[in-house]
Amino acid sequence: MSSRKVSVVGIGRTQFGRLAPDLTGRQMGVDAARAALADAQISWHDVDFAVGGSNESGKPDTLVGSLGLTGIPFVNVRNGCATATVALETGARAIRAGDAETVLVLGFDKHGRGAFGSRPADYGHGDWYGRAGLMVTTQFFAMKARRYLDTHGLPDDLLGEVAAKAFAAGAVNPGAWRRSPLSVEEIMSARVINPPLTQYMLCSPGEGAVAVVLTTAERAADHPHRPVELAASTMRTRPFGSFEVFSSWLPPNADASPSVAAAADAFAAAGITPGDVDVAQLQDTDAGAELIHLAETGLCEHGEQTDLVKAGATALGGRIPVNTDGGCLANGEPVGASGLRQVHEVVLQLRGAAGDRQVRNDPRVGFTHVYGAPGISACTVLTS
Repeated sequence: MSSRKVSVVGIGRTQFGRLAPDLTGRQMGVDAARAALADAQISWHDVDFAVGGSNESGKPDTLVGSLGLTGIPFVNVRNGCATATVALETGARAIRAGDAETVLVLGFDKHGRGAFGSRPADYGHGDWYGRAGLMVTTQFFAMKARRYLDTHGLPDDLLGEVAAKAFAAGAVNPGAWRRSPLSVEEIMSARVINPPLTQYMLCSPGEGAVAVVLTTAERAADHPHRPVELAASTMRTRPFGSFEVFSSWLPPNADASPSVAAAADAFAAAGITPGDVDVAQLQDTDAGAELIHLAETGLCEHGEQTDLVKAGATALGGRIPVNTDGGCLANGEPVGASGLRQVHEVVLQLRGAAGDRQVRNDPRVGFTHVYGAPGISACTVLTS
């Protein structure tokens, strides 16, 4: 088996948010795929392998009915919030193994209004687990944030700072859903959903699609944009004792989140350290998640978040800009697309093509991280 290098040579995405009622998730996937192919200046007939992810909007492989019946292998992926990044890893593996030359990876979803709903039985639990409220994601996120803030001595208003930063980034992102900036005071004084989280500290289920085109490093020069190497992509499930959504219990000797292992493996595979990262996208299903994931991925130490955030280090002009497109808080979360939205943003940043939200000083290393139920994490390192 070979270990060829993989490059991202095409990206495309739809608007995120609450789109036209008659626009299906599947059609959004087609639109994003065509945009990525156009960005790479190739046609569907040039693609010899495809991977797609959707949590609840249909089978991605049915898109061949619209893109073209060329007979290529097309793999479907469903891994919760990690769906799109796992799809990307699957496509990259096909290239690294020598089984494909040009791969299309896409993710899409169209969620209805209201909180995400899941059946306890789908996660190995009895009905009692749901009746106790433990399948309510906002409640779990709040419990996790409360525990983390108290353990590491972080102030509650840090949650408001994270959310305000997200909405400020969303305001300069034409593809974002939430494009109105909010102050820390407005966010902190908003209606409480589950303490300490107010309504503006939680993302909303939404709609959207993203696609990317991968190819070998040798072929990357044939495409119009500066090649961006997918230097590493990793995925891990939860170890025993980690505190996870839909698995919210802890033994006496708690273990680390799967995010710790996924991030460490990604940095090791890419041959870099967290200190080399110029721009990062972290799962921020709620404002507390960004704070937690900053430390779990190695971008800071536990407890350092107050100094980082208060100093503006994670803002657009800071030392380590995080969620420069507004993250899940400003974009909402179509589950099957979120991981590729992060990759799309990092590729734009590394190309120097992010417009009003462009990171300064010519960024060369980007990092993405997703986390989903019931304890799945996937990370990438991208370089230019």
